Amino acid sequence: MNTPTPSFAVHVPDAELEPEPLDPAQVVAGDPQVSGKVLWESEDGRQVRGIWQITPGTVTDTEADELFVVVSGRATVEVEGGATLEVGPGDLAVLREGDRTRWTVHETLRKAYQITLP
Repeated sequence: MNTPTPSFAVHVPDAELEPEPLDPAQVVAGDPQVSGKVLWESEDGRQVRGIWQITPGTVTDTEADELFVVVSGRATVEVEGGATLEVGPGDLAVLREGDRTRWTVHETLRKAYQITLP
């Protein structure tokens, strides 16, 4: 039997985050720093909800199936072979599993996210 997801609320702009590692091979320009906080993870680890932040710079990534809402900051997310997303406060975006992206972060970006893994 599955345990139901607990209800909760978090004030995302003020949430304290922990530094997270960033593979130097992903850094294209600048000295971006990443921090985050996992708020909830399913027992099987396939669903994750949390907060993520990155300082200005340019990085590459291979994405999971993700829905996110930008709380603060601005970035340009170029999806290889797809759209270029200009995201800022209040924007909701969806990335697909396997999307190869290039994030150019113009202002420190903070987002709340939900990731679903295969």
